[in-house]
Amino acid sequence: MCGIVGYLGNKQAYPILIEGLKRLEYRGYDSAGIAILNGDLNLYKKKGKVKDLVKSIGGKSTAGTIGIGHTRWATHGEPNDINAHPHTSKNGRLSLIHNGVIENYESFKLALIERGHVFESETDTEVLVHLIEEIQKRDKLDLEEAVRQALTKVNGAYAIVVMDRDNPDILVAARKDSPLVIGIGKEEFYVASDGKAIIEHTKKVVYLKNEEIALLSRKGELSIKTINNDISTPFIQELDIELESIEKGDYEHFMLKEIFEQPKTVANCMRGRINADEGWIKVGGVNDLVQKFTEARRIIIIACGTSWHAALIGEYLFEELARIQVEVEYASEFRYRNPIIDERDIVIAISQSGETRDTLAAIEMAKEKGAVLYGIVNSVGSSIARITDAGSYIHVGPEIGVASTKAFTGQVSLLTLMAIHLGYQKGTIPRSYYLQLLEELENIPGKIEQILKKDAHIKYIAEEIKDSTNALYLGRGYNFPIALEGALKLKEISYIHAEGYPAAEMKHGPIALIDENMPVIVIATNKSIHEKMVTNIQEVKTRKAKVIAIVNEGDAEIKRLADYIIEIPETDEPITPLLSVIPLQMLSYHIALMRGCDVDQPRNLAKSVTVE
Repeated sequence: MCGIVGYLGNKQAYPILIEGLKRLEYRGYDSAGIAILNGDLNLYKKKGKVKDLVKSIGGKSTAGTIGIGHTRWATHGEPNDINAHPHTSKNGRLSLIHNGVIENYESFKLALIERGHVFESETDTEVLVHLIEEIQKRDKLDLEEAVRQALTKVNGAYAIVVMDRDNPDILVAARKDSPLVIGIGKEEFYVASDGKAIIEHTKKVVYLKNEEIALLSRKGELSIKTINNDISTPFIQELDIELESIEKGDYEHFMLKEIFEQPKTVANCMRGRINADEGWIKVGGVNDLVQKFTEARRIIIIACGTSWHAALIGEYLFEELARIQVEVEYASEFRYRNPIIDERDIVIAISQSGETRDTLAAIEMAKEKGAVLYGIVNSVGSSIARITDAGSYIHVGPEIGVASTKAFTGQVSLLTLMAIHLGYQKGTIPRSYYLQLLEELENIPGKIEQILKKDAHIKYIAEEIKDSTNALYLGRGYNFPIALEGALKLKEISYIHAEGYPAAEMKHGPIALIDENMPVIVIATNKSIHEKMVTNIQEVKTRKAKVIAIVNEGDAEIKRLADYIIEIPETDEPITPLLSVIPLQMLSYHIALMRGCDVDQPRNLAKSVTVE
């Protein structure tokens, strides 16, 4: 959500800011703006896309070697030009961009109004910049100290960058519960909410820690202190991103590219962690905690959105293969309960970005209660990776499309490796089955490639159901979470109302909705309950619905019943989700495209939800 870019150095800031904002468009936003200092402050803001901002600027002055830019996802105040960032102080001296939410802004706003401040926008961000100005003016402070003192008074989450018209040689940046990275060049600095915005300029970065403030100087000096005024030592890292990985290449959309990357990304996730010929699995973080895992009272998996669906598959895997009790929780609900957690529990947090606000808050609570924390993330250096006791990266590369595809299969791949490894360590699966599962896992990338070759057939099915207003997805066992994920993908990018259900629960309500206008997508690859799925399909067909069935190759019985089938290569049941989800991703993509929807940046959605 929201995007931050800042630059201080010897180059012209404008092209750097605009290109950086374009790199951050995948995060989801409704307006954009930039501020550049060149003697005076040139401020440009516009509702809509970055291209709308560029068009509105036209031939106006953009000269200057220091500037800040922002893409906004509205929280306080509707999307419009006035509420767009950057925001300025009363005296016009300070400009500020902000990701996050200042929870107690209203009390400050009333107090500042009494002191003569006038507010143009409805945002909490404008209140913050006015508060910094008031503190700076009242106590005659430099910018860094005024920012620090203001941040000791506010509640909430923030990543901010502040620029001072009267001191054009510095930028001040700070963060709490919202990511911020500083890029280091030769006597120049970049600031961004995501390293993807600055990767073409530098790979040397410093990830600000929670409640840290950074002072960036045109002289090339970087100093960091905490909100409590303690000095911190910057730790310089290298960005683990390649420029070509965040380009679309020959693909029309990032989502399509990421769907077709999955043979490679699933293989990358497993690389170095599995060897079927030699008969081993090595998952670094698990190896360090294997005794705690095998002796754990239970595993609690917390996640949001697509990651929550991966967690549900993890529940089936850990319970069946490793015989460990598992509970799966929405992080957004878990954090506001008073759950029973202690040191006998292992809490696994799953997040593509590693910055999901609710998931971070939930693991912080679990840490206070003494649980062992394990993180599964994609983004190196992310907050969840730093706060957990151990963990694993899924190594699928940057995911730009808002609707997650390759990150989901990466998460499921890693959970599958963990469950098989722990099951074998505990003796709950025999060696013969263990070796069989290893061989099947190594074959998964090739089998995904086979499914991707069915793109034209899936596109044809999409054409047949694209005008539907509702859809029902049904699955059992390991494929019930896949039904949920398939429905979510359709909702996210095509704006068709869709629901995922356990197939047996269809009779407990959803069957009342089924008619000839509702497509029903049935994931029917479970050999153990094949007859049950056949019965469910017959019940759907009796209500005249169109049935699209995902089946194993050669399933003649369901082929006779369904209106359309998509065959996938057969594999062992615990591994099936890695294959059955692929055609659902492709189906959603084609339907959305046919409906004229913005596939990569669906309305109202953000890639990384960093506010509550």
